[in-house]
Amino acid sequence: MSSTLERHVVTVGGLRVGDGPAVVISRTSLRGPGGATEMWRARDGVTLVEPGSAADLPAIAGAADGVVIGAAWTRDIPLVRAVAGLGLPVVVERRASATLEEWLGLADYCALECDDRVILCETGRLDLGLLRAARAASGRPVLADVSADLGLSAAVVAAGADGLIVSRPPADGPEGGTGDAHRADERGAAGEAGVRLAEEAVTLVGPLVRPETPATLPECRQAIDRVDAALATLLERRAALAGIVQTLKPVGGFAGRDMGREQALVARMANRAPELGEARLAPIMNAVIEAGLSLAEERSAAG
Repeated sequence: MSSTLERHVVTVGGLRVGDGPAVVISRTSLRGPGGATEMWRARDGVTLVEPGSAADLPAIAGAADGVVIGAAWTRDIPLVRAVAGLGLPVVVERRASATLEEWLGLADYCALECDDRVILCETGRLDLGLLRAARAASGRPVLADVSADLGLSAAVVAAGADGLIVSRPPADGPEGGTGDAHRADERGAAGEAGVRLAEEAVTLVGPLVRPETPATLPECRQAIDRVDAALATLLERRAALAGIVQTLKPVGGFAGRDMGREQALVARMANRAPELGEARLAPIMNAVIEAGLSLAEERSAAG
């Protein structure tokens, strides 16, 4: 049996799922030899495929980086065995009626055939509590399909998901007139917007809930960029709140600064960032406060 640390990371092609930031994967319906097929593709080109039937397996074995056991056919044990036996990493979707024990039991069954390279996936009406329980109980990465409600993306990341799935329009949609092409463009734009929304959740929420230990300089810089994006968003929000405060204080602006409150603020922050400490945090927060006050005064002068 692999260790807990090893089971938390599954490599699919060049994509590490369960390590670093949550991944975002787009999902598109295709047509395969066995009928309807689903293709999942990450930004870096890593491809996972859900077969329509056993007829799709030879093509999947030769072209895909991983294979998906769809929730709709997880009771088809011969097909599950054949899929898991391809030698590829396996994503196991949970049926809507499946219990945690059934979901993890199917994952364990697949793990015997694919060297324990199993990723779980929660779909449909997402149960974030179950998602967290599955990750904690199995040590395996868990994806969540947010296609039905992209507004849940941030909550899913906060719940600990290792990746978000976003559906795109079918790749073999209707063709013909200009109207069909225009509708296809609209669907494509909507799909891309959904992917961007999911990526934004990963960027802004991920740094708060997913500690990272990047191994290379590019990975480290990407992690810093995500933290900086979250910081910029919070600083903008803080400045807006500080502007409201100025309208409520008897004396606003720089003249109304409460140095005692600011010192207490820095002390509280030092409890959350003890390695930085009050001495380093004080000038940072002074600059943040002054930037907010300056912006508030500019807005007030502008009427």
